[in-house]
Amino acid sequence: MKITVIGAGNVGATCANVIAEKELANEVVLIDIKEGLSEGKSLDMWQTAPINLYDSRIVGYTNDYSKTANSEVVVITSGLPRKPGMSRDDLIATNAGIVKSVTENVIAHSPDAKIIVVSNPLDVMTYVAFLTAKVDPRRVFGMAGILDTARYRAFLAEALNVSPKDIQAVLMGGHGDTMVPLPRYTTVSGIPVTELIDEERLNAIIDRTKKGGGELVNLMGTSAWYAPGAAAAQMVEAIVRDQKRIFPCCAMLNGEYGLKDIYLGVPVKLGKNGIEEIIELKLNAEESKLLHESAKAVKEVMDVYDMMAKSATV
Repeated sequence: MKITVIGAGNVGATCANVIAEKELANEVVLIDIKEGLSEGKSLDMWQTAPINLYDSRIVGYTNDYSKTANSEVVVITSGLPRKPGMSRDDLIATNAGIVKSVTENVIAHSPDAKIIVVSNPLDVMTYVAFLTAKVDPRRVFGMAGILDTARYRAFLAEALNVSPKDIQAVLMGGHGDTMVPLPRYTTVSGIPVTELIDEERLNAIIDRTKKGGGELVNLMGTSAWYAPGAAAAQMVEAIVRDQKRIFPCCAMLNGEYGLKDIYLGVPVKLGKNGIEEIIELKLNAEESKLLHESAKAVKEVMDVYDMMAKSATV
């Protein structure tokens, strides 16, 4: 089995490394446009195999998509990272062009691959990949909810002084400030989180989660990579091992939650066929309102892309 990661930057390299260490494939291919970058990083990672004791072979190539042929899963991380003061939406024109080109090459060599998009702005880049790939939308989806949920759970674990292993949570909506954390569906070993933390502290954690990416950009001067890379790798694992995991992912909605023709974060069942089921939670009026507000914000950016595409600027 072959798994390909496009983009050998921090996120892509981290994702490839986790995939290899988990031995999810015989071969992990890392592709980048910058001469020597993927070759160097893959060689460095391969040299950890005798230390960390794994057999997955990691190989890197510069812009040679023929080496990705017949990949089971392809993770797209290509694109410019955010800089301080830059919103995800600022990236749309440049990154849409990159994602479109990458997806064309992916489909040309691996027409049956499941495609996981990590590039920002996440929801819209997943939409771009879907339009370009022209395949079943259940095979093209985005990594966002797993990362956002991980941040939420990490903050809760810190506040409650408990293990993050025991925290389960769901977030929905767009990847960014309009995401919709759902305290009603957040538990600690089955105990509703609202019984363990007061409303004010919980709301502060929710607000921090919404701005989690920006917090890291301000601290480091660039986007996060350890958690995003690990989150994408977890999705790969669910697919290649057919785990039927329930994850929040950026998926195409066609009537679910009263929304249509939009990529948005919702809970799904992830298995060997990609998205095998979109799970519709019974949201209350306030939760539904927040989700539709998030969807409106995402749709506005999708509409910007559609206008760009019509004028052939991307």
